[in-house]
Amino acid sequence: MNGRPQNATTPPSDLASALRRYWGYDVFRPLQAEIIASLMAGRDACVVMPTGGGKSLCYQLPAAIQPGRTAIVVSPLIALMQDQVAQLEQMGIPAARLNSTLPPAEQRQVLRQAAQGELRLLYLSPERLARPDTWDWLGRLPISFFAIDEAHCISEWGHEFRPEYRQLSALRQRLPGVPIAAFTASATRRVRHDILEQLQLRQPAKFIASFHRSNLRYVAHETPAARQLEHLVHAARACAELAGNLIVYAPTIARVEQTVAQLAARGVLALAYHGKMEAGERRRNQERWMLNEVPVLVGTLAFGLGINKANVRAVIHLALPKSLEQYYQEAGRAGRDGEPADCALLWQKRDVGLLAHFIQQIEDPAESDRAWQRYREIRAFVEASACRHRQVCEHFGERWKLERCGACDVCGFQPAWWSTGAGAPAPVPTRRDRRSSSALLLPARGEPDAALFERLKAWRLQTARQAGVPAYVVLHDTSLQALCLALPRDLAELRQVSGFGDRKVALYGEALLALLRDA
Repeated sequence: MNGRPQNATTPPSDLASALRRYWGYDVFRPLQAEIIASLMAGRDACVVMPTGGGKSLCYQLPAAIQPGRTAIVVSPLIALMQDQVAQLEQMGIPAARLNSTLPPAEQRQVLRQAAQGELRLLYLSPERLARPDTWDWLGRLPISFFAIDEAHCISEWGHEFRPEYRQLSALRQRLPGVPIAAFTASATRRVRHDILEQLQLRQPAKFIASFHRSNLRYVAHETPAARQLEHLVHAARACAELAGNLIVYAPTIARVEQTVAQLAARGVLALAYHGKMEAGERRRNQERWMLNEVPVLVGTLAFGLGINKANVRAVIHLALPKSLEQYYQEAGRAGRDGEPADCALLWQKRDVGLLAHFIQQIEDPAESDRAWQRYREIRAFVEASACRHRQVCEHFGERWKLERCGACDVCGFQPAWWSTGAGAPAPVPTRRDRRSSSALLLPARGEPDAALFERLKAWRLQTARQAGVPAYVVLHDTSLQALCLALPRDLAELRQVSGFGDRKVALYGEALLALLRDA
């Protein structure tokens, strides 16, 4: 597939103005400008871009600048749809979602807006597309293109195969003239070919970003439960010391609750996230974690899709994932700011037996074969004495050129928080030695005034509550930090701050400038 990763791209003038106007950014991340140009040209596309690479902007921006037409985004999670629509509305981009949680009157209003070409993006679930009545009104819409998010779900070889995604193969027959763009963060060669075949993409533009996340440091270690807890405590304290957050993945709901309680007993605040919690409580816990009110979130694999948090300094797994693709996707939620972050897989011998036990319950022979293949791959990842980064890249079909990465345990790396025994943990680096140590790092872009940053966060929380949206939808932490460092004196200077597009400036500019003047 074409499209080699490169440095941030200076976009053509029309795309650059849209990037600045809506998102408040001056440069695209690698491949974004090329992908957007391809979609604007009406081509089918297949995009494989790691978590944190900026996939959503690749379809949101071309949709935003095509007036009178609507991009249909197929997304598997209602919560993810809700957040993305709220963020687009905050940027001044007309967007809506259509799913079973909306009252009938609101659904009818969304359908009217779409029919009149008032929406730039409309989010649907694959289940909604499967309804017979959906095709009738879709056929009457002025559609710019289809964007299939989490496209690996269409493949039986994918780690998150969903049967309802298979029905997306009808898009080409039902609406043959509408371009289709498939997006995923974790697809092997076999899965990529399956995506192309299932969606019947026509001479698609193909883009694959590198799977090598050089800022991530992989550690995989067989670790008994008691030692797992010691590592968690030390990692949580190190992350808190460095103003970062920690994600812990536990294999079961019972283990999530147990881990939260064990951390609390050690003086570490943590929140739970799993499928049996009431939806409102899950959302509140996620928002509190996003707002840094509680630094540690312990979740099942239900947590993570669509999470866009810059300062996750570590992701720790307490059991073997079902596949290397699943692990890559979940570990990839660390270090989205480009700064170093640790990904530790603390597994136990019993994990191997449990995975094998569950595979033995699968009755379909073909699915059983695929599960055993994934089982062999994840075992090889943790047991082989080969560079972890090399194993990841070669698994996804990328050629590995380095002899040693220097950023995994096989190549000699050990996290600064790694506890060396039942006694004292490894020391947490002090402020003066953070820049040079191999420890968890703060972004090396200057340090914002802490008191001002807290005042801005309090303002953001109040503003979000008034608007009825999560606080991170109003402004991300990275934008607040940039504001603290830039200290703009007027609206013109505020527009130059990263993350402040025209709509954000219009909505919040005067209030923020007043806060800065009073600082």
